[in-house]
This record gives sequence, structure tokens and C-alpha cells, in this order.
Amino acid sequence: MDGEYVIGGVFAIHYKELTRIQNYTTVPEPPTCTGSINSRELRFGLATIFAIEEINNSTELLPGIKLGYKIYDSCASVRAAMHVAFQLSNGDDPMFQTGHNCSQLDLVMGVIGDSGSTQSISMSRIFGPFNIPLVSHFATCACLSDKQQYPTFFRTIPSDHYQAAALAKLVKHFGWTWIGAIYSNSDYGRNGMVSFLEAAHREGICVEYIESFHRTDPNSKIRRLADVIRRSTAITLVAFASNGDIKFLFEELNQQPSPPRQWIGSEDWITDLQLMSFSFCAGAIGVTIQQAVIPGFGDFLLDLSPSDLASSSVLTEFWEDTFNCSLTKTASAKKKLCDGTEDLMTLKIPFTETSKLRITNMVYKAVYAIAHAIHNAVCQETNFTTYCKKQTRLDLNQVISELKKVSFTQNGYPVSFDANGDPVASYEVVNWQKSESGIIELVTVGYYDASLPKGQEFHINRNLTWLDGDTQVPVSVCSESCPPGTRKVLQKGKPICCYDCIPCPEGEISNMTDSPDCISCPGEFWPNSRRDACFPKPVEFLSFDEVLSIILAVFSVSGACLAIITGMLFFHHRTTPIVRANNSELSFLLLFSLTLCFLCSLTFIGAPSEWSCMLRHTAFGITFVLCISCVLGKTIVVLMAFKATLPGNNVMKLFGPLQQRMTVVSFTSIQVIICIVWLVVSPPFPMKNLTTYKEKIILECALGSAVGFWAVLGYIGLLAVFCFMLAVLARKLPDNFNEAKMITFSMLIFCAVWITFIPAYFSSPGKFTVAVEIFAILASSFGLILCIFAPKCFIILFQPEKNTKKHLMNKNQM
Repeated sequence: MDGEYVIGGVFAIHYKELTRIQNYTTVPEPPTCTGSINSRELRFGLATIFAIEEINNSTELLPGIKLGYKIYDSCASVRAAMHVAFQLSNGDDPMFQTGHNCSQLDLVMGVIGDSGSTQSISMSRIFGPFNIPLVSHFATCACLSDKQQYPTFFRTIPSDHYQAAALAKLVKHFGWTWIGAIYSNSDYGRNGMVSFLEAAHREGICVEYIESFHRTDPNSKIRRLADVIRRSTAITLVAFASNGDIKFLFEELNQQPSPPRQWIGSEDWITDLQLMSFSFCAGAIGVTIQQAVIPGFGDFLLDLSPSDLASSSVLTEFWEDTFNCSLTKTASAKKKLCDGTEDLMTLKIPFTETSKLRITNMVYKAVYAIAHAIHNAVCQETNFTTYCKKQTRLDLNQVISELKKVSFTQNGYPVSFDANGDPVASYEVVNWQKSESGIIELVTVGYYDASLPKGQEFHINRNLTWLDGDTQVPVSVCSESCPPGTRKVLQKGKPICCYDCIPCPEGEISNMTDSPDCISCPGEFWPNSRRDACFPKPVEFLSFDEVLSIILAVFSVSGACLAIITGMLFFHHRTTPIVRANNSELSFLLLFSLTLCFLCSLTFIGAPSEWSCMLRHTAFGITFVLCISCVLGKTIVVLMAFKATLPGNNVMKLFGPLQQRMTVVSFTSIQVIICIVWLVVSPPFPMKNLTTYKEKIILECALGSAVGFWAVLGYIGLLAVFCFMLAVLARKLPDNFNEAKMITFSMLIFCAVWITFIPAYFSSPGKFTVAVEIFAILASSFGLILCIFAPKCFIILFQPEKNTKKHLMNKNQM
């Protein structure tokens, strides 16, 4: 249609171009389209006409100015698109004009199209030198944002850069880390897939396979791609493809459907209603531009008059294909003659579905964008009246300049361009859902807005249905997530999404899913059984409420009571010969020291403290030396008493009671000095033992100075050995009340206990080290009291006839 200013339109109304073999001897014929009609692209062309007619009838936009249009079919072919671009650049006049009065009335002010990025790239390179603006409604290749290469390119649909980011976030949102990826072997598919893979890599998504295809590929290649999809382990499949390309792949897959796959679609095909007839794609999701309503457009589409059909071969072909009839009298045998009763209103086809327009609205906005640019260039507003100059020679540079600045709202939808000629990126998330009637419908379930803050761009506000109509999100991972308590170990030769889950080593935890490493617990903490949290280690010591402690305490108190009772018995019979025969004073002192020995074992039970650690070792050392000193004194008394019976021997005068007391005090004082030096230099102290057991803390007394500890034990051992040697010498002396034999046995038991104590002390772990020490104290103490005092108590209580001086004096006759 002619007009003061003409707007061009280029749409892929047919799916492909007729292939011709050129012989290079004749002039090539113009491109010819073939194949079925793409009704959606036809609707784009009609939307252009509708918008131009609406503008021509407007009193606000370009009042008094009539816009014309030229619409061409690019056949989804680069060759045809370039041919159309040259036609639009040259105008209709076949003759070359010379001189300075060249008319530009036939030159287009702007072009709408093409749907394909590859075709748009080719046309933009042609239009660029002529400064003809190309405003695309569907070419989303991010490469077209390069103003150095495509200075006159604009678009009303966001760049694939944002779509790829949205698709990657969509995949990540549902936890799919193992996917397949296919794309159209075109500028749209290649650049879109590159952007998507970059975004997917940032999101930690792994790709099992990447395959390209095109509608012109041989069937064998399409079939091979279908087999790759069927054999793959990835459940989720991202398809960055045009609707015309993917239609051929779906047809191949439909012959032998693959296992259920979760399709993720780019906007080029996810909103194509014709593709929804492939039921195996039910549950597909993707991003697309917002749906819109264009008032009056539905009636415009349905109101196709016979004159419209007759004036357009494309509309004629569409009508005949839709109703399977022929408008010409030369109808073929396969088609009947159209009788005039055909009505588009009776059909439910994608062409007539105008309630949820998406890409069509982009065409509508593109037409208005060019019209606003022309309006701003030729119209002026004076006194609330808009005046537009007709037949004005309009410089295309001026149109491009005004196009960069346009900012308006049409039917509630804003239109503007940034410095790269791109609009603000905003998408809807759509889902192919089966209705109750079994028909797949396109349902909006969320949105993605790139202008929102990071992390808030993506939002789902409705339930989705997935593959096979399931309501549960399908799982598409190479390896299941590693639970807390394990770490990821990558599988050799595979992507980072393929890994094994290895339990954390002893003492380490991981407290989050898919942890790459385990972390060690602090020194006083230990992992739980699941190794996903650190808890304080249990503190272990020999406490009074344990059975072992109670048993040892009972024996300790019993031994002390036994020593006290024995002392009371001896005190009661202190005048009897059996008590007086061997220095009763040393016997009472020995019983007192044994009582302390029994009671000092109680200091080893309970939580170690600073005072208890110092007390338990020093009290043990001093009381035992006191005890052995008494035994040693009694042994010396026996030896001296025997030598005193020999004629002329006054040795007993040299080892009387005073000397016996001095002997005990001297030996004990040496131990006291050793303990004082130990306590002053490096005393024992409470400590937390973290090395014996990894999973618990042993609360124990550190020796402080090991030299001091072994000096105390060594001195006790030295006295015990010396006492044992003297007792052995006196064991056969003829004396009814001779204690030498019993002292020998007691010292033998004492030495045996403490010799076995040393290896047991070092090999017993934790609190059992303390138990061994207590056992050694009790065993040696019981050995002394039983061996030395039990025989005397037996005579006192059960054989009193032997507790006489006469019996004592008859010892030499026995």
C-alpha cells in the first residue's frame, strides 16, 4: 500500500526456499518460497498492516499523514532475505535516477523484521550503509547489540543475553545440574547457546552433550540427534532453537518417542501453538515475552474479505490450505471448490488465537516505534495542535536519531530502546500443561525481570506440571547430592557435576549439602555419628557415682576401718605379751599409717583439682614411707632382739625406743623433703588429656615433674627392698612371736604389687590409670595389715592361751 512514508515488513511466511541448482550460464531467478505456510508469521504480517491502518486513522499520531507498507516473504532463508533487503533499499523504480532532484518517496523509512537472527544480520548489513533502520520483533541474537557492526538495528524483544541468563537461572532454580543442550545451527541458535553455556557454567550446571541441527540437514543427521536424546542420561533438555528447525526434530522423535524428557525451550518455539500437538513435550517450560491484548486485532484477522484473498497469493494459499478447498475454478481432484461458506470464526487454530499475543505484540510495538520516530521528525505541536509536514524529504539519519529517543506507552506496554537498541528485558515463565480435555495449553507460571536486584529477578507464582503430567519436579543430576557428613570427590574424566560422596574422616564434619571439603572439629569437640555437627567431647574421670569408684571406695573405707579396729583391739590388749613382744609403739604407728594409706586412695576419686592433684600424690608418698619405715623399724627390732640374747651383746641398748622413733622420723622426713621440692619446682596440676582418646576428654592430674613423681616412687621402692632383705635375714629366727616371716610375706606382696603397677600404669587408658593406682595402694595396704596383724589378732581372739609369758619363754624348747 502506498503512502507518504512507507514501512517495510519482512516475515518468514513460508518455512523454506525452493532449492535450485544454478548453471551459471543464465541469470538466476529470484528466490521462490515453498513448503507450508507458517500461520504465525502470516499473523505478524497482518499485525503490521493492522497497526499501520490504526495509525492512519489516528488523530494524535501522524495526523493527516498516510503510511504505506511493503511486506515480503523471506522464506526463512538468508538468500531470500538479502534479496528482499536490496528491493527495499532500491525502491520500486527500476530506472536509475540522475541529478540532484532524486525522489525518495518510494524509499522505506524503516523495516520490521525478520523473525530469524541470521536473516536480520544479513539485512542489517545491507541496510546499514543506507541508514535504513531495521526494527526486529523476534531476532534475539546478542550479537545484534553491537552498534559497531549493526548501527541501524533496533528490536522490541530482549536480547538472548538476558534470555540465556533467565534459562540458566530457571534450570538452576529447579536443581537440574545435568542437562542436554541442542541448538539451531544458525546465528540465533549458536550465539544463544554460547550465552546460555556461559550462564550455565556460572550457575554450576554441567552439560552431558551439545548438538546442533538445522531444518535443511539430511534426515540421517536429524535421526542421529534423536538417538542421542533417546540414549542420554540427562532428563532435562535445553533447546535453543527456532520453531521451524525444532519442528523437524519433533517429527522425528514422534516416530519413536524417547524416554520422558523435561524440555526447556527458548522463546522462539516455546510459544508456538502448532508445536503443542506433540504430546511427548507436555510439561515443557521456557521463557517468553509478556502476553498482551491488541484491541480490535482479533476482528481484523477474522474479517478477511474475498477481495483481500484475491489481492494476495499468500492469503489465497493460506485459505486453501486451511479449508482444504480451491478458490480457482481449476480445482485439483484432491480439493473441492470453495463455496463461500468457509468462516474462520468456526475454526480453533493458532492463527485466530488472539487472546494471548506475545511476539505479535512485538510487531505491533515495532510499527508504532517507527511511526513515533517519523512523527517526532515531521510533526510539531503548536497551541495544543499537532501539525505534520506532508511530502517532506525526510533524512533517514533523522529517523534513526528519533528512533533512539522514542519512549511511549502503547496499550499499557512501554516502548523504548537503550544505547544498544535493546528494550528492557522482562520475561514470563510459561509451562505446557494438559487441560482436562487432553489438549496442551500454554500457561504463564512466573516471571523474570532483569531490572530487579540480583537474586530477585526470578519468581514462580503458580504450580507447574512436568513430564508425563507429574506434579513432582523431575530430578536431572549426574550424581545425587552429597548429604551433610560427606564430601564430594570428582569422578575422573567427568564434569564437576559427576562425583562420589565420601564420608568425612574421623574427627571432621561437613554441615552442608554438597560440601567440597570436610572441616576438623575444634580440639575439645567431636563429630556426632552422622558427622554433620561438632559437639563438646564428654569429659571422663573416675567419679564417685561410678560402680568401679564405689567398689574402690568401699574397700578403702573398709581397710581404714579394719586398721582402726585392729588398733582398738591392740590397745585393749596392750598389756598382753603378744602386743608388748615387738614394740607396741611401732605397731600403733604402723596401724595409723595404714589407716592413712587406705584413706589417701579416696583423694584419687573425683574430678581433679589443683589441690587434689597435689594432695593425692604427696599424701600417698608420705604415708607409704611412714608405713614402710614402721615395718623396717619392727624388722630391725627383731634382728636386734635376737642378737641381744647372745652372751655379752648389748645391741638393744643401741636401738632402743628412742632410736626406733628417730629411724621412722628420719626415713619419713626424707620423703617429705622430696615432696616439698616437687611441689615447689613443678607440682602436679589438673589437665585435659585430648590425645589418649580422640572422641572424649580425660580429666587427669599431670605429674608436673616426672622426676619428682619417680623420685617419690623410687624412694618407696628402695625402702621396701631394704625392708624385704632384712625380713628375709630374720625369717628363720626361733621366736614364737617373731614377725619376720610375716613381714617377709607382706613385703613380697608389696614389691610384687608395685612392680606390676608400673606396666599397668602406662598401659591403662584414661580413668583406669587412676583405678590401677588406687588398686595398687589398696592391695599393698591390705597385704601389710593382713600379713603382719592378722596372725596376732587371731591369737588374741581365738587362742588366748598362747598370749602368755610362759608360752613366750618356752620358745627355745619348741
